[in-house]
Amino acid sequence: MRALWTAATGMHAQQLTLDVIANNLANVQTAGFKRSRVDFQDLVYESAPVPGTASAQGREIPSGFQIGHGARAVATQRLFIGGDLQQTGNPLDLAIEGDGFFQVVQPSGDIAYTRAGTFKKDSQGRLVTTEGFPVEPEITIPADALSVTIGMDGTVSVTQPGVAQPQEIGTIELARFVNPAGLQSIGRNLFLPTQASGDPTPGTPGQEGLGTLLQGFVEMSNVNVVEEMVNLIVGQRAYEINSRAIRTADEMMQTANNLVRM
Repeated sequence: MRALWTAATGMHAQQLTLDVIANNLANVQTAGFKRSRVDFQDLVYESAPVPGTASAQGREIPSGFQIGHGARAVATQRLFIGGDLQQTGNPLDLAIEGDGFFQVVQPSGDIAYTRAGTFKKDSQGRLVTTEGFPVEPEITIPADALSVTIGMDGTVSVTQPGVAQPQEIGTIELARFVNPAGLQSIGRNLFLPTQASGDPTPGTPGQEGLGTLLQGFVEMSNVNVVEEMVNLIVGQRAYEINSRAIRTADEMMQTANNLVRM
């Protein structure tokens, strides 16, 4: 009976939906996190006869006979919608207003990309992520710096004892992608480019379509708890109704088997 296997594909699809929703909710407080959604497709159809088949001379079947075989998940799409900006007052916290990613150097030397601007200083004064990955291009804050100012265009300036004017020590660059949804998530709030995302295009914040920087703020997760809870309820009900379809198909088979005994 087709209904058994068709409903089973629906249960499997809704189980994957629950997995994605659970990950979204788990990261509701993760800075720079972008929520994901599951995209589905219906499976192959059994058509006999095919719509448009000739039934007689000058006549054709308008709709035919088509039975689907269920659904499947084909992609999990990450939605790069801006999250809420939370003011922290920390001069090393940065938020991107608009498009773009921070560039950081992994221990392997490869460049990774992130929206999480919760930066810190390491023992050498370099601006690094929570994992200790330095920002690219490297920004080193002098040990005697009294204050750090980061402009909307990424210009980093410090004031030092005995120096009246702030001294510029570097510029934070951003990178953008043609298709951010094609980036590969590797955890630690980091992404890697893929063939689908296209090559990164680095540049100065506020120019060539890149967003600007906001010092003393952090971009929070774009997960909407209420929306995720509604999706959770819908997914749960869809899972239940598919399980009921399996139960109904089983009862129909049982009825057919009992006819033989009669």
